[in-house]
Amino acid sequence: MLNDKWTNILEKIDFAFQPIVSIKSGKLFAVEALLRNHYEAGGYDSIFALFDDAYSDEVLYQLDIELRKRALIKFVTIDAKNIQLFYNLDNRLLYMPDFSQGNTSIILENLNLDKKTICFELSERGTLTDSHAISSMVKRYKQEGFDIAIDDFGTGIAGFQLLYYSEANYIKIDRFFISNIQNDTKKRLFCASIINMSHIMGIKVIAEGIETLEEYYVCKDIGADLLQGYFIQKPTKYPIEILDCYDIIKESYKNDKRVFETNKIDKNKINYIEPMRIDTSLHDLILYFTQKSTATFVPIVDGLNNLYGIIYEKDIKQIAYSQYGMALAKNSNSCDKIKTFIKEPISCELHWGVDKALEIYNIHEYNSNGIFITKNNKYIGFIDVNNLLSIAYNRNLEMAKDQNPLTKLSGNQQIENFINQAFITKETCHIVYFDFNDFKPYNDLYGFRQGDRAILLFADILKKELSSDVFIGHIGGDDFFLGYKKSLYEDVYSDALKIQNLFKENVKQFYNETDRETGFITTKDRFGEIRKFELLSVCSAIVEITKRCDKNDLDALLGQIKKISKTMEIPLGISIIKR
Repeated sequence: MLNDKWTNILEKIDFAFQPIVSIKSGKLFAVEALLRNHYEAGGYDSIFALFDDAYSDEVLYQLDIELRKRALIKFVTIDAKNIQLFYNLDNRLLYMPDFSQGNTSIILENLNLDKKTICFELSERGTLTDSHAISSMVKRYKQEGFDIAIDDFGTGIAGFQLLYYSEANYIKIDRFFISNIQNDTKKRLFCASIINMSHIMGIKVIAEGIETLEEYYVCKDIGADLLQGYFIQKPTKYPIEILDCYDIIKESYKNDKRVFETNKIDKNKINYIEPMRIDTSLHDLILYFTQKSTATFVPIVDGLNNLYGIIYEKDIKQIAYSQYGMALAKNSNSCDKIKTFIKEPISCELHWGVDKALEIYNIHEYNSNGIFITKNNKYIGFIDVNNLLSIAYNRNLEMAKDQNPLTKLSGNQQIENFINQAFITKETCHIVYFDFNDFKPYNDLYGFRQGDRAILLFADILKKELSSDVFIGHIGGDDFFLGYKKSLYEDVYSDALKIQNLFKENVKQFYNETDRETGFITTKDRFGEIRKFELLSVCSAIVEITKRCDKNDLDALLGQIKKISKTMEIPLGISIIKR
């Protein structure tokens, strides 16, 4: 029991809720419970100070259980269905002498709530001196059916250690990395890498602290799943103010006129396999496989239709076909026994797209006949191996359609996508246009096969000399394109100049000895007049794109830029600044 000091503090504590919503639809997914009135309750300058005091008095666990109860009682008054409550968990609860299991389950049962209703947030700010204890605590919570989120990811030095031990369902990227992300290349790179790694591990990512439309668009572009922040709604003490859907997100997504990814998962490839609930009986599970003779597994969902796991028919054969198996399964005490057969599912969110689904499957292919598809954690269906192969084939075919048939480099659609994204993200990047000088006279004199050899030579130089993170495109004919997302102008200039020089030197091998020695060819120009032309070379124009640039300006000036570059032996550098 809490003493008078803590009972009085508890009476004055209140909770505010802040919504966590889908990044695409704005639909309410969850709310986070945030403590309020800590100063009025006990003169504490921060919530952390309050918990430090409770820890010193060894009442942290008792206090926390009471706070969970109050948060959940207030939570049920929110007018929304199938949402979760994110609740911050102090890691030091482990070290309280009265720490025990089962108390949260009792609170949920009394409120008639599913265990998936609550998601416990662990923070890097807590103590991680005993990783075994942390691992044991998380394992117990997950065995009881609770979800785990890592809060404030990236703010401490133990984040990846916590990620390793927690087997989290969610990662919340800290506000520090989200703030002004549209103008900070390093933040964008960090967040994109974390999201990519998390998705491969089957973890959903929440971007915390979204305050502007520009931050929203970047988080959407790099693949975040859920959002939280003032852009959606500030924390509120009044549950009636929590909405089922936030139009500001729905409209922002709808009004986004940018080019969307083409690697969407084809819903026709998703098979709906009738799932079973986690609270089903072993008897009903055996009947499921008996009645569905071709079924080799069954998906398991919780009370909120979240994908919970998978049970394979082979794992229950011994019970199903034994002499006393069915009789044992009918026993009323067998309801919890199906949990022993549940395996971790391999899953992918629908909006992650084809590329991510294939990447996740390839990592786990020896343990699965396919991959489950979810939408905001809700079970949708299953894509088997045959459909995955079909999806992979179609994806490769789609990409091949936009490849230049000669050089196999990306074609105009992918080039256009790169340019559009460059102006959308508003982060400084560079694009480079290459164009051959006097290519037509060479092609006319030496023939188109030699002309193709010169084009292939240039393409090979680009592939060999540039790093893998440089986008290389072939506009067509003797026009090429490079895209740099995270490079300094000086480095781009150095690359362009090097490529010009390498091509000018190496292309000489395609001329006869006489032309190489004289350094020019003599042939007709476009008007039919005989004249001299220098040996092949390329010109280049570097365009720097910043947040002040406008794509319309580039389109209007592109012809002039290319024309001016023809007069220069070194790369032309230009930055288009909107007035």
